[in-house]
Amino acid sequence: MALINYITQIQFEFGAIGLLRQECERFGIRRPLIVTDRGVKAAGIIDTVLDALAHEGPVALYDGTPSNPNEAAVREAVAAYREGNCDGIVAVGGGSSIDLAKGVAVCATHDGPLQSFAVIEGGLDRITSRTAPVIAVPTTAGTGSEVGRGAILILDDGRKVGVISPFVVPKVAICDPALTMGLPPQLTAATGMDAIAHCIETFLAPAFNPPADGIALDGLWRAWRHIERATRDGSDRDARLNMMSASMQGALAFQKGLGCVHSLSHSLGGINPRLHHGTLNAIFLPAVIAFNEPADSVRKENKLDRLAQTMGLASGAEVGPSVRAMTERLGMPTGLAQLGVTRAMFPDIVRGALKDHSHRTNPRVASDTDYEAMLEASM
Repeated sequence: MALINYITQIQFEFGAIGLLRQECERFGIRRPLIVTDRGVKAAGIIDTVLDALAHEGPVALYDGTPSNPNEAAVREAVAAYREGNCDGIVAVGGGSSIDLAKGVAVCATHDGPLQSFAVIEGGLDRITSRTAPVIAVPTTAGTGSEVGRGAILILDDGRKVGVISPFVVPKVAICDPALTMGLPPQLTAATGMDAIAHCIETFLAPAFNPPADGIALDGLWRAWRHIERATRDGSDRDARLNMMSASMQGALAFQKGLGCVHSLSHSLGGINPRLHHGTLNAIFLPAVIAFNEPADSVRKENKLDRLAQTMGLASGAEVGPSVRAMTERLGMPTGLAQLGVTRAMFPDIVRGALKDHSHRTNPRVASDTDYEAMLEASM
């Protein structure tokens, strides 16, 4: 059976932030908690959000989101939510802030620690319609968390896990490309490669979902053609619009599942939370594509060739090397060694990858030996 389900509402245009007040009213949010990080606040974006919100009373604010959101930050933000007697959340920022907001929406309205809501702990069935409403306002073009049904969070025990449920999907995503215009080049590149990895990996996932495949391919088409322009010139409105769309499209296709790129990056990101998720995805992608190539041949779906056509390449054999070349052209690290990863870390990374929810949706089953080979190829 194929489950095909699209439940997200999206406001997408330059100036869409102006719709924030009406969207809060539509979903009955009268006392919002704004969840963001200090960088977004320092950039002045929260002032823009507050102007659009035009709230008559005080607005609760939590700006302590770490680059890889964790259980401690969830607890702090839940305390702010309860202290403000809030009835909803406005998440403003990249995937970290939006994922943190989803964790707060669950933990502020359900009993139990964050761990109990992780999908690998059976948390899917514990998350209910009591979940606080979230309105997502992305300020980067990478994760697409604004339309996703999951949040990736680091538990107190160091595991990086998925909290996944239809109830954590934001009620509406307000996608205003103007909010990404000030994003620095390095962050533009890393988040953009995250979007590319999402589009590629979810397209390669084996589940039958033609609508998701089409969305992923179109998102890849947009990202592949505009990421260098957006990185080189952050004021390029057309490039910023297409990158934000690609990010959103990659996440819309997530319902197919992902694969070994994400099981590896989730595991390593839990071990070293300072590593950027998009950068890790870009590094792992060529090795995982090579590992999955035999599955593409067995299924005779020509998925790698279809990716190549979308990317303007001659054949599927060029996809992995072209991803690495793009990563290099963008000035990003192309190997794990550049990030301080050592071979002594391999056993812990592999253990985490084998337990990750993305491991199960890879087109080819990976063993511990396979993961070690992918890590070695990514050094």
